[in-house]
Amino acid sequence: MKLRIFVEPQQGASYEQQLRVAQAAESAGFDAFFRSDHFLAMGGDGLPGPTDAWLTLAGIARETDRIRLGTMVTSATFRLPGLLAVQVAQVDDMSGGRAELGLGAGWYDAEHTAHGVPFQPLGERFERLEEQLAIITGLWGTEVGQTFSFEGTHYQLKDSPALPKPAQRPRPPVLLGGAGARRTPRLAARFADEFNVPFHTVQDSAAAFQRVRDACEAAGRYPASMTYSVAQTVCCGKDEAEFRRRAAAIGWEPDAIRETAVAGTPGEVAAKIAEFAEIGAERVYLQVLDLSDLDHLALIASDVAPQV
Repeated sequence: MKLRIFVEPQQGASYEQQLRVAQAAESAGFDAFFRSDHFLAMGGDGLPGPTDAWLTLAGIARETDRIRLGTMVTSATFRLPGLLAVQVAQVDDMSGGRAELGLGAGWYDAEHTAHGVPFQPLGERFERLEEQLAIITGLWGTEVGQTFSFEGTHYQLKDSPALPKPAQRPRPPVLLGGAGARRTPRLAARFADEFNVPFHTVQDSAAAFQRVRDACEAAGRYPASMTYSVAQTVCCGKDEAEFRRRAAAIGWEPDAIRETAVAGTPGEVAAKIAEFAEIGAERVYLQVLDLSDLDHLALIASDVAPQV
């Protein structure tokens, strides 16, 4: 089981704060640092304001050495696919081959309205997501010296040189996620290297994993070729008092976060992670909400990670 750190900077975090978390996560031995790709806070003032996910990861790429870097997840509504392919390939090069692309259809209407970004109906957003996945993976997979063209409903490319190439070959890993019953499993089976279920129970996560395994089989793909993962809010204390202090700091009632997230003392946190491992999760993205509390990362690394 690999433990990855996942943050939500739109709630209020500067680049420097994110860098400190990423470097602390790397020093503590975590596998990856992922961040959300949002441009508006979901409650609170969000000060000092949003930061662009791929600009942030580019900076962190140059100030870290080992930890993998990615988005949970980039919205297909935010960027044109050809340009997103360039951005991710560049971060991959800048990091020495450590970038991963999480991509989704987008869901937060208010952030689109606040920044003048078109927000299409759900069906069209999924159509655009599918075309973006085809374009981005197609561009990365085109051999040097060849060109890539695409004729879709929403995007058209003609004779693209499909450059630059990412450092990872054949491409950076692509992550898709969610608990949708039809479209998401089909897209994951076709395009994804990793499938993630965010903030669901063990039982619901297991059902979502099975839908993706079934979709892989229907597409003629081995289900074991997919990496399965979950994302869960984490709140850990070395004892009950510290746990309760950390829960209060992020605005959670201790009993509620114990019930709905990965929370408690190190033994409790490890036991909950083990439940996800039993259903086939190979990675857990631990959503850390207090970016000033680097001791929290150190405790998880020293007292939880050895148990999982």
